[in-house]
Amino acid sequence: MTSNSFFQIALYVVTLLALAKPLGWYMAKVYEGEPVGWSRLLLPVETLIYRLSGVDPKDEMRWTDYAIAMLVFNLLGFLAVFALQGWQASLPFNPQNLSNVSADSAFNTAVSFATNTNWQGYGGETTMSYLTQMLGLTVQNFVSAAAGMATLVALIRGFTRRKADVIGNFWVDLTRSTLYILMPLSLILALVLVGQGVVQTFKPYKTVSLVESVSYEQPKLGADGVALQDAAGKPVLETVEVKAQTVAVGPAASQVAIKQLGTNGGGFFNVNSAHPLENPSPLSNFLELLSILLIPAALCYTFGMMVGDTRQGWAVLAAMTLVLVALIFVTVPAEQDGNPALAALNVDQSASAGQSGGNMEGKETRFGITNSALWAVATTAASNGSVNAMHDSFTPIGGLVPMWLMQLGEVIFGGVGSGLYGMIMFAIVAVFVSGLMIGRTPEYLGKKIEAYEMKMAAIAILIPPLMVLGGTALAVMVDVGKASIFNPGAHGFSEVLYAFSSAGNNNGSAFGGLSANTPFYNALLGVAMLFSRYWLAVPVLAIAGSLAAKKTVPIGPGTLPTHTPLFVVLLIGTVLMVGALTFVPVLALGPVVEHLQMVGVGSAK
Repeated sequence: MTSNSFFQIALYVVTLLALAKPLGWYMAKVYEGEPVGWSRLLLPVETLIYRLSGVDPKDEMRWTDYAIAMLVFNLLGFLAVFALQGWQASLPFNPQNLSNVSADSAFNTAVSFATNTNWQGYGGETTMSYLTQMLGLTVQNFVSAAAGMATLVALIRGFTRRKADVIGNFWVDLTRSTLYILMPLSLILALVLVGQGVVQTFKPYKTVSLVESVSYEQPKLGADGVALQDAAGKPVLETVEVKAQTVAVGPAASQVAIKQLGTNGGGFFNVNSAHPLENPSPLSNFLELLSILLIPAALCYTFGMMVGDTRQGWAVLAAMTLVLVALIFVTVPAEQDGNPALAALNVDQSASAGQSGGNMEGKETRFGITNSALWAVATTAASNGSVNAMHDSFTPIGGLVPMWLMQLGEVIFGGVGSGLYGMIMFAIVAVFVSGLMIGRTPEYLGKKIEAYEMKMAAIAILIPPLMVLGGTALAVMVDVGKASIFNPGAHGFSEVLYAFSSAGNNNGSAFGGLSANTPFYNALLGVAMLFSRYWLAVPVLAIAGSLAAKKTVPIGPGTLPTHTPLFVVLLIGTVLMVGALTFVPVLALGPVVEHLQMVGVGSAK
């Protein structure tokens, strides 16, 4: 690795950790009903929202009511996005006159954005009207993220309350997450991105003249639209000269801001954050990359503040950061070393050999290898899924790391709210296992962890692997699934595994070599996204209700401290052990085999 790589990684990690405390403190104040500073100006707006919606902010809910409210709200969001896609040809703000979206694609997209996954089987600029992008997708970016944050806050209240049967009000938590946190941060980031060159307009797409015309040959079509053939049966070719290009534009900056801050990740354009009008400069790249992990990192400090012991939050953040940094230092060297098989062509692409090339396939030259690899790790550590490079073109090890980060359950930072409550599920398992080792009833944050909590935590941890492994197995066994695999062998298998790892953990990124916009994949991936979002959120709320009803257990000599380096190691070990035992065998069939094949070819040459 180069000194520049070390500098960029250090700058990113240090900036992220430096911002975690002030933002985390601010969010804790918001959720405790004590907005500070300028945010007090929004109090009348919050009150007005409650009056217009008929919500009493003092009326708290049992966990079952909280879960029902969350599910109904998300169902309504799903239906709204589905309807917008089905009717967009007849609705305004469609300057390109884009047609209605097919039912299977609309279902997949509506599920994807309602579940904070933002998996996209379509090209944004060729499929979605401005109204669908704004009213449908961007709104869901806000509220799906806010729903995850609300669920986390409800779980935290489960730890802090004693013999209570309520865990807060979903509508209040949803409103505060959106009004005080997501909207102000998104507004600031969107304005900065516009200043950097991210497009924000309602004007139609622009047709511009090329500096130099481009010529190419294509089959000539007859009057019936069928390709013509000569006497030998070969296609008749015609030369086409292109002198102009259509440049897609639209209200992108407003969606880009919340897609990053809310760990949504859906791209306004098909190539996502590699597009020059969505991510034009090194500064915009750094700010968008920082935004991906900003709120998940800060929520760790919020967690510590709300449970009355900030050391608890720092311990969880330390576990997340250690895994993140370790995997960054696996991915970046893998991409900088490149493909040894190219040595046979007398092409040395190794940065260690004095060149800065490395594996530049599928990467933007304005970002380079370090920023591309750093983004790949961050976006899959969080359930963000936005990309500034083609993950399908990474080396086998470089592609394995993002895939495995998703398979860990999206708990290494993870989605806003969902990542931390997923990590807390692993913490519950960790203290339970440690309790068994010393023969004592396990405790976490003053609450006994008993059979009910373990059952719910087991459901939350095991549902995503079931979706990933089951979906992958089905896809590679049936003809309709295999028909979409365009790459043979281990890499083709990796593309299917990556797709279900992404959908089954609500990430949304893709290898890209799999043609997934088919009725089979749209339906199967949609089901995986639904199960992985709500079969986690509901058990988490069940644990919140169970813990809130318990009394607090005083700390004793046998209590396991959960803020020490020892617990950080135990927590990391629990996460990695579950990921290793679950996914190492299937990874051996994909990226591991592909890496051995690559190394073998390089050695033979």
